[in-house]
Amino acid sequence: MIFSVTILGCSSAIPTPVRSLSAQVVNVHEKLYLIDCGEGTQMQLRKFNIKAQRINHIFISHLHGDHYYGLIGLLTSSHLLGRTNPLHIYAEAKLKDIINIQFSASDTHLGYPLNFHDIDPTVHEKIFEDEKVTVYTIPLKHRLLTTGFLFKEKAGERNIRKDFVEKEHIPYSEFSKIKAGGDYISDSGLVFKNRDITIDPPEPRSFAYCSDTAYFEPIIPKIKHVDLLYHEATFMDDKKDKASENFHSTTIEAATIAKKAEVKRLILGHYSTRYDDLQLLLKEARSVFPNTELGEDGKVFEIEL
Repeated sequence: MIFSVTILGCSSAIPTPVRSLSAQVVNVHEKLYLIDCGEGTQMQLRKFNIKAQRINHIFISHLHGDHYYGLIGLLTSSHLLGRTNPLHIYAEAKLKDIINIQFSASDTHLGYPLNFHDIDPTVHEKIFEDEKVTVYTIPLKHRLLTTGFLFKEKAGERNIRKDFVEKEHIPYSEFSKIKAGGDYISDSGLVFKNRDITIDPPEPRSFAYCSDTAYFEPIIPKIKHVDLLYHEATFMDDKKDKASENFHSTTIEAATIAKKAEVKRLILGHYSTRYDDLQLLLKEARSVFPNTELGEDGKVFEIEL
């Protein structure tokens, strides 16, 4: 089952010819979730062949324009393309007022239900759950109230040993009970313990999105051991004073968070437009956390089972 992250935009503040503004698509078992929606996001979705109509849940980290200015266009285009399925937005309450003003001014009436879910950026809590994934907020340290998002895959069912099924001729009607952890009782009354006839499911996977934020160690226990961490790295280390002043992080700080949280992989992103050669940022981060990769427009990061 797939668990992947597609980078739609990795620039900070201003788009460039090769780097769009913040947006990512998380694919969990073929269900798509959008994180942030900077200017141009709908064009990036088209460019990378991701159908916007498959996205039913959008998570907005904060109300700086480079993280949500593309939302009005995406919502309107979905309407014009005939969307009827409900769309859910998870964000600070002010965003609902902003969208309502925009639609009121343009006399826009969507042809699908738009459901707002107010989140509190100051607390770490569960904000969404379905049968495959749970999403939590991660309070960050930025000039505006800002939250990251933690996606945690739910544990799968146990796998029945193939040799046992073939040897005992287990009826299909018993599969669900056994996968859920139940023992199997044969027609002769013999009890087969679940632990002896099944295999543990794969370890659940996880992804944490942390942008925008200054260096902020309180997030470490919340992202401990995640499979994949996206952490902003707006500046290189020689600009750490500027990073601190603007509540952003450097490459070294992002890598330090990854190292202290013992994550498996780190993705950098939210680069200042001053940098043309991102390899310099990558080299600096890898000096602290070797398993670091560059987030760049169009890159897909798979989290393997």
